[in-house]
Amino acid sequence: MGIPQPIAKLLRFGVLAYLTGSVLYTVHYGFTSFVSSSSSSSGTVQDIRPRMVSEPSQAIFEVDSIVYSDQIVEWKTSEKHPDHKVDEDVVIHKVFANAMQPSKVLPYYFKAAQDFDPESVTITTLITFDRYPVFSKLVTNYQGPISVSIHINDDEDRDENLAKLHDMYNSNPYMKEFVDVHVVVDKFNRQFNMWRNVARFFARSNYFMMLDVDFHICTNLQQHLSLDPEARRVMKEGKAVVLPAFEYVNQEDGEDSSTFPKDKETLIKLVKEKKITTFHDFFPKGHNGTNYELWYQTDQVYKVTSYQHSYEPYIILRKEGTPWCDERFVGYGANKAACLFEIYISGVDYYVLPKDFLIHQSHPYKEETRKQERKYNRKLYQNFQEEACFRYSRSFVQANQWDQPKSNNLKEQCNKIKGFKQAMNYFSQA
Repeated sequence: MGIPQPIAKLLRFGVLAYLTGSVLYTVHYGFTSFVSSSSSSSGTVQDIRPRMVSEPSQAIFEVDSIVYSDQIVEWKTSEKHPDHKVDEDVVIHKVFANAMQPSKVLPYYFKAAQDFDPESVTITTLITFDRYPVFSKLVTNYQGPISVSIHINDDEDRDENLAKLHDMYNSNPYMKEFVDVHVVVDKFNRQFNMWRNVARFFARSNYFMMLDVDFHICTNLQQHLSLDPEARRVMKEGKAVVLPAFEYVNQEDGEDSSTFPKDKETLIKLVKEKKITTFHDFFPKGHNGTNYELWYQTDQVYKVTSYQHSYEPYIILRKEGTPWCDERFVGYGANKAACLFEIYISGVDYYVLPKDFLIHQSHPYKEETRKQERKYNRKLYQNFQEEACFRYSRSFVQANQWDQPKSNNLKEQCNKIKGFKQAMNYFSQA
């Protein structure tokens, strides 16, 4: 029996939407690669190694590093066969294959002295050289495992900015104790999702927190998590836990994190005095899913029940099994939302921690750059949602999970796409 005409049209729409999204991503990737490569005369990114570590401000970083270029990843085989060995660069290139290329990733450029508890939470974040001071504050405040991606532009200032990295690292004793530094050297600015993935990939605990470096963790998060059995249960089940985000109304008040409130009661008092507000309250879709009114009143972990595609909370996740951030997003706007959207529709529910919170540390924005990139990425995100919905729907159907609770988040979000529900009804009954 042939496919009914209405269903055939819906299927064609789904396929067309998927192909359109893929084409747009390909064009975006190719265009950005062309622009970036055209601005440079160098065709490859070389290995780097400091010549004079004792005086980092005077260091020269040579391109013929024997430390990184000789590293090998080895797979054990049966006794009858020799072990299989692959250059680390090849493995890293495959791991981050959707990022702009060529790109040189230097894992554990600096490695923390501590061996971390597998059940601890590693902060994963990303910075460029201009964010070194605020990152140092984060390290001192958290004093727990941190995995950070640091981007160094491969231009005439490369050696100077690497020297600044050494200066920053050596200026804070907590760096050597708690921080794993992974350096990304290439010519491509603002590959935020790729940098997020690098920090997560090399995190050395079972849980990671996806955090922007300019947010201050105001409470004793590690202690609260250890004492809250419900939060630990949710995390062990593979759910995400959310830390509510705030900012000062007067931006000057938000520059010094040492003055920030350290407990929920003090924070609520400042909110009532209208000195602190929810983060980016001018764009409620970004954080209102957290349900701040409920958070002010409760002392229990609660589930996010009003998720929507622009929701961008700061969350703790289990490292294994959580989808990775799509590296095709480059520049400001939608990169984190796309990452969290894919995580959500994959079946990961979000829960809010009742005692802990973040406050944004004020700093100026490059608004013109952000405006242009957000405009472009907004269009990409629309196509990405359709692509992700069809991709995960197919996997749920083939894995016999379409009628299981795991698919509920996908149905909630993807049924909003025109024609999607009808198309999936046909597929699920076929």
